[in-house]
Amino acid sequence: MPLLYSFGKLTLGKVLMAGWQPHVEGIEHVPLTGGAIFASNHLSVADELFLAAVVDRHLAFWAKADYFTGTGVKGFLFRQVMAGVGAIRVERAGGRAALTAFDAAIPALRGGDLVAVYPEGTRSPDGRLYRGRTGVARLAVAAGVPIIPVGVQGTEKVQPIGQLYPSPMRDVISIKFGKPIETTGRSDDRHSLRELTDQVMTDIQRLTGQEYIPRYAPKREEKSS
Repeated sequence: MPLLYSFGKLTLGKVLMAGWQPHVEGIEHVPLTGGAIFASNHLSVADELFLAAVVDRHLAFWAKADYFTGTGVKGFLFRQVMAGVGAIRVERAGGRAALTAFDAAIPALRGGDLVAVYPEGTRSPDGRLYRGRTGVARLAVAAGVPIIPVGVQGTEKVQPIGQLYPSPMRDVISIKFGKPIETTGRSDDRHSLRELTDQVMTDIQRLTGQEYIPRYAPKREEKSS
């Protein structure tokens, strides 16, 4: 586990666990060793904070490329932090550049890291669960690692969209881990990836009880019907 990440677990992680007291179920489904993908619903920017707090192992986060290329003192500090927590660089330019995040995640997973992915692709605008994008399945099959469905509840109350910091609220957040979905031997054709992704979303829905919407989540500037 990277040194800075370990320090964060011992400081911020302890504060989050003691101050918010999230309810955790199914932690036995998190493997003690080896790579795996956490496929979670996405309600708040706080999702990753609490997910990292409840899992003892290192969790590799995604971070936009700007954090790795900044200049000056601020840029230097960001680069050191990203390296210190073992973040995975994400290019937002689209196309081949965007795929570099997957390229970086595959060796991390094969090397035994845990990586969190949000199949919906964005935070839910209304608390409902939307159709998953097949990237999570593609990544899991390419890396040869299991997918662990994760259901998060309550983070949208603690830190709604647009709020900078989580509000102090105990016994509101729930994090549930489902049984791992094995991907070894799975095909990477479009139909198979879609089928695997739908299976993941079904398992997430069972964990959260959210209303499922069989279409992709609208962007934040769009209104959900």
